[in-house]
Amino acid sequence: MEPVIRIRNLSKTFGKNGKALHNIDLNVGAGEMVGLIGPSGSGKSTLLRHITGLVRGDQNAGGVQVLGQPMQTDGRLNGNIRQTRARIGYIFQQFNLVNRLSVIENVLTGTLGRIPAWRGTLGYFRDDERALAMESLRRVGMERFAHQRASCLSGGQQQRVAIARALTQQPDVILADEPIASLDPESARCVMDILSDIHQHDGKTVLVTLHQVDYARNYCSRIVALRQGEILFDDKASELTPVLLNQIYGTTSFNEESLPAPRQRLLRPVSGLALAQ
Repeated sequence: MEPVIRIRNLSKTFGKNGKALHNIDLNVGAGEMVGLIGPSGSGKSTLLRHITGLVRGDQNAGGVQVLGQPMQTDGRLNGNIRQTRARIGYIFQQFNLVNRLSVIENVLTGTLGRIPAWRGTLGYFRDDERALAMESLRRVGMERFAHQRASCLSGGQQQRVAIARALTQQPDVILADEPIASLDPESARCVMDILSDIHQHDGKTVLVTLHQVDYARNYCSRIVALRQGEILFDDKASELTPVLLNQIYGTTSFNEESLPAPRQRLLRPVSGLALAQ
């Protein structure tokens, strides 16, 4: 079966800073939830941005395919990239909501990739699209905030709205770029439970970058680790030993006691969680 995400020999150089990515080869299969870890500056976020074509790789340095369609080849974006982007949900670390808009209006922007441009410009959405947006908010426990301004929400609430926006997009692939980096532990757990629920119950392919190794091991069956723009580890979460982690992060701070056993499934469905408000 063709991988959902296929990266071949991808490299990226940022001027005097040198190689951000170096000959990356990576396949992500349908229905996988993959954790992308590594120290700051290892290239995690840069790799995600290349997958959606937000950043172009070096000339004559490989390419990226998503859902069987080329996103970029040798530093050139594919002419039909917009159609493929519409099938990729992207969740940002800083939420990227429009603060002056209501929660429901932010979530409805998830439909913009598949509706006529004039309707998006005028903010005209059909009843079925509004119903889909409300259902997405229900999935993340935020439906009662639908008509509240986004600026009035906490960080954890804003990230859940961002996930609802991605759900409304109805993507085949979800990329989450450090979605819990700025959240408190309870909000972080809620966000990761929601992403895991989307993966398990909707069958979506999820690629998530994380600084927190324990979250990566608990929620992702497969982990890919980067260091200085290269892949040092790509295997089951259970194979990620303290020795490997110390090599990846260049420290001696990891030991067996500090690493929880990888969790195989959600303890309870997201719909039954008392999500943090």
